Amino acid sequence: MSNSVLITREPVINKQHKITANRLVVHAASVAQAVDALTGLADVWPTTHPVFISLYKLVPTPDLLNWHAPANAMVEIPNQAIAHPLTLALIPQLQGAGISLNLTWYQSDTPLPPDINWRFVIIDARRQPLPADPPGLAIAWGLADVPDFRNAIATGYDGASGWFFLNGVKSDGKLAPSHAQIVRLLNLVRRNAEVKDIETVLKQDVALSYKLLRYINSAGFGLMCEIQSFRHAVSILGYDKLNKWLSVLLVSASRDPSAPALMQTAIARGRFMEQIGAAFFDKGELDNLFITGAFSMLHLLLGASLQSALDEMHLPAPICDALLGGEGVYAPFLKLARALENFDDKILAALAKDLHITPEQINRAHLEALAFADSLQFG
Repeated sequence: MSNSVLITREPVINKQHKITANRLVVHAASVAQAVDALTGLADVWPTTHPVFISLYKLVPTPDLLNWHAPANAMVEIPNQAIAHPLTLALIPQLQGAGISLNLTWYQSDTPLPPDINWRFVIIDARRQPLPADPPGLAIAWGLADVPDFRNAIATGYDGASGWFFLNGVKSDGKLAPSHAQIVRLLNLVRRNAEVKDIETVLKQDVALSYKLLRYINSAGFGLMCEIQSFRHAVSILGYDKLNKWLSVLLVSASRDPSAPALMQTAIARGRFMEQIGAAFFDKGELDNLFITGAFSMLHLLLGASLQSALDEMHLPAPICDALLGGEGVYAPFLKLARALENFDDKILAALAKDLHITPEQINRAHLEALAFADSLQFG
């Protein structure tokens, strides 16, 4: 598996704390291998946001031209490779093909080829201050936490790439009333309560009802008809699917400024676990895998400890075991989902090997999950 292609990712966040692009890091032994892998993912390609393509430690070469890049793809050219003959030959050809270019690890003292329209410029903010006149929109990288992000924006950056928003959020309180209302709905649905009883709770918060129907009718759900009421949703979907979508509602209830990025990450984790777990679990358990992934960030999203949030819900033991102790049958799949958010492809490869999952299966489930999470349009 060491010579196989694996794709990890990190989001690109704008000044409003929302995801404005997804950065895919392709771990391959050669550019040709990377092209083969990317070509095989065309049918699950995420199209909502621009997609940065990093070849990680590889020098970009003309082999990349064999990839029919989607319209929203942007190829990263590392600062270290900018003078390489093969990269210099590639750059004008990419421009001629209409493919947008980003410059990564930019340093102001590096001579750049003339007449290149760089869309984004990724700068390692740990190593140098923001240059006075970057050749494209400046994206900070290497930030430690949310306060670091605020400082970067204040100094002139247009956004940041990375997982900094997972740090710097307090999570030691109890559920807010608005969150508790959704938990009440979850518990009612899990107990198969009467539809009229659930509708009574929904009517107490019209915004919740609207949000729930919006998510159910989103493109990611793929229904053939529009759901117009909770009663209609029960008749079409059944209680199990509604439980899953109420979990999405809980995940999206945060008012924290970093919430949109957190929500997308939580739902991407859940969807990935649901997709990759389909070969291991009965269909009835897949919603539980989704909920495990989605709820893995509840403490960040709701500002409450994970234990206190789960204490309010009557969730199946495998979900709680995975979330609270990292144990049980769902735990390996949660670890796999988290490994997608890491530059270390060796960890991802080892976890996949333990589960007898191929890189191709991981990459497909990963991109499908990302496309699904993006389609819900959080924030």
